Amino acid sequence: MGSTSIARLGDGREVIVKQTPYPAAAEADGLQALDGAGVPVPSVLGAAGATLVLERVGAGRPPPGDTQWAALGRAVAAMHQLTHDRYGWHRDNHAGRFPQPNPWSEHWPTFFVEHRVRTHLDDPAVPVELRRRIERACEDPLLESLPDRPTASLTHGDLWRGNVVAGRWIIDPEVSFADRELDLAYMQMSVRAPFPPAFWGAYTEILPFRDGYAERRPILELHHRLLQVRHFGDRQLPQLEDLLAAQGW
Repeated sequence: MGSTSIARLGDGREVIVKQTPYPAAAEADGLQALDGAGVPVPSVLGAAGATLVLERVGAGRPPPGDTQWAALGRAVAAMHQLTHDRYGWHRDNHAGRFPQPNPWSEHWPTFFVEHRVRTHLDDPAVPVELRRRIERACEDPLLESLPDRPTASLTHGDLWRGNVVAGRWIIDPEVSFADRELDLAYMQMSVRAPFPPAFWGAYTEILPFRDGYAERRPILELHHRLLQVRHFGDRQLPQLEDLLAAQGW
């Protein structure tokens, strides 16, 4: 989220200059965390105020092959193998334009409900009746649908094809330690631009899907469905309504 332009440094290198709607240091922190986990990301060259300067990667963006996608699948699996004893992050960051709270928590369902669902419900973009239905779900059925203590993995938070450059580099993180299924659910939401089989084959060779993930997946989509309504308005409401209806909420 933000506007980008290409600039040239005094030594001739081309860089990406990004103007963010939030403190650029939060995004730089996420990129550095991913880099430390072995994920291919553009190098952070500077961050001040709302300005982030990044290494330019993927110039020309050639069509990626299966080998590149498989390597990325292994890198994402390695990221998810970096773990913590709690859910959250050492700082709050942003999910697109909106603040993303990351207080440390011992209980995954509570973290998800309070900091990935309820945090969206005060936005007037979410109609009152849908808000009430989601609040009722938060009181009991949603909490009971998620495991109490799945492994707290380093997650990107906004991992979709639009945040992958040339099948190789990952950008625009919204990191936290969370159940890795939160990343997986969002990665599988898009039917128009899915991650290719080579990616999934390499990922699941290292980290297979857990039993029951297919049932939890639409529940975990709720965070991003709400974000899409907040960012893009009424045209995203039918998908949110379908999700709630499918769960009986």
